[in-house]
Amino acid sequence: MTRIAVLGAGSWGTTLADLLARKGHAVQIWAYEPEVVAAINDRHENPEFLPDAPLAPSLTAVGNAAQAVADAELVLSAVPSHAAATVFGAVREALRPGTPLVSATKGIEPAELILMSQLAERLVPAAPFAALSGPSFAREVYEGQPTAVVAAARHPATAQRVQQVFSTPRFRVYSNQDVTGVELAGSLKNVIAIAAGMLEGLGLGHNPRAALITRGLAEIARLGRAMGADPLTFAGLAGMGDLILTTTGSLSRNRALGMALAQGQTLDEYRAAHRSVAEGAGTSRAAAALAARMQVEMPITANVCAILFDGKPPRDSVSELMERDLKAEQWQ
Repeated sequence: MTRIAVLGAGSWGTTLADLLARKGHAVQIWAYEPEVVAAINDRHENPEFLPDAPLAPSLTAVGNAAQAVADAELVLSAVPSHAAATVFGAVREALRPGTPLVSATKGIEPAELILMSQLAERLVPAAPFAALSGPSFAREVYEGQPTAVVAAARHPATAQRVQQVFSTPRFRVYSNQDVTGVELAGSLKNVIAIAAGMLEGLGLGHNPRAALITRGLAEIARLGRAMGADPLTFAGLAGMGDLILTTTGSLSRNRALGMALAQGQTLDEYRAAHRSVAEGAGTSRAAAALAARMQVEMPITANVCAILFDGKPPRDSVSELMERDLKAEQWQ
């Protein structure tokens, strides 16, 4: 049994906390919302973010992040990317040196345009870092549907420990040493999923979706290569696996956002009606800025960003992407 602190009680954080608690670990989850803390402790449920899902009776919740990590032997962070810097700073003094920090966040820190691994290295440098990513809808993991993900850490021993802690007969964890590739793939696939939702919202068919997924993966890999990632990572679970799931699955929040945009809804209107975070919106802006910094061309990402934040019509973007200068499929 391992004492585990989970930071973030959204659908993914709650699901992983429940999985770990049912495996026999001692799990305490930190929630930002007092009503979520009360619901988990009093009724063993989180109706705000994981409705109709009874939670393990042993799972407890607290409203103080530093309290949650104080005695933890492993910390799992599932907070939104825009909140990660604040949360890491809040637990920095309480986190014991050498305690592994596992990030399940799929996003880019928006202020500095850095990955969660880079943020952790700056704010909690004494914590061995691992990224947990892959094709995994929270609801299906909660239901016990067979799922395979990847734990990436620069030190193999850290990745292997995450494998041992998280793996169950229904939740298989592979290891990887390409932290940058795994984090980028998990973050940027959300942007492509918004684009996929737009295509569906516009009434387009299978041909354009297949082209989008393929070319979306190409630009993700292009940025990854510029940042030192292993190209093979993008053919794996965190890359193609998660991209397929998020662009085609009906449970994808980012795909749903894209559909709403194509049907005339604005980003602000969508956010007002949905409490759960669609990470791809903020990631599109961060990724576009990061691509400019790295001098990498990412036309799909740029168009998604323009639709979300500049009011560009989705149908105009489809025409623009199809009419770009002709190129070789593989180019530098």
